[in-house]
Amino acid sequence: MTLELVIGFSLLLLLLVLALLWSPWPAWAKLMLVVFASGLYFVADERVHQMWGWPSTDALPERFVLLAAVIEEPTARSKGALYVWLNALENGKPAREPRAYRLPYAKDLHNLLDDGMKKVRQGVSQMGTAEPRSGSRGVSWLRPGNDEQKVKIRDLPTPQLPEK
Repeated sequence: MTLELVIGFSLLLLLLVLALLWSPWPAWAKLMLVVFASGLYFVADERVHQMWGWPSTDALPERFVLLAAVIEEPTARSKGALYVWLNALENGKPAREPRAYRLPYAKDLHNLLDDGMKKVRQGVSQMGTAEPRSGSRGVSWLRPGNDEQKVKIRDLPTPQLPEK
């Protein structure tokens, strides 16, 4: 997939250079083309990083199963972070693929994830919920970021088997 992206961006760059050097377009149109291509680069770079497995900074799914967590405590050089690997629950069933998330460090969430991982190591699956914090400001139709969510983790209920 990397080769296809490199070839695609190379062709786009070639077309941009041809349009800038030999087109009769006015200078303002050429300037807009350069601005658009530059913006496209940054958007594509972010999307490629998300595809390659970099932890997402998007909001957590509403319901999920906790698979793993790595805690990076704050130091003098860094603010710290919480990395979690989750499997979203969609219609009561786990999603096909898990996803990695990067959360800003918070001591209470650190303790919550630490307790959850202890139970996971003991064989008790953990289910979590992420809800928007109450009283959050901003436009209601925007999805909250992962630092604006209240996360709860509890034991996953045991499945009830039907009677024979």
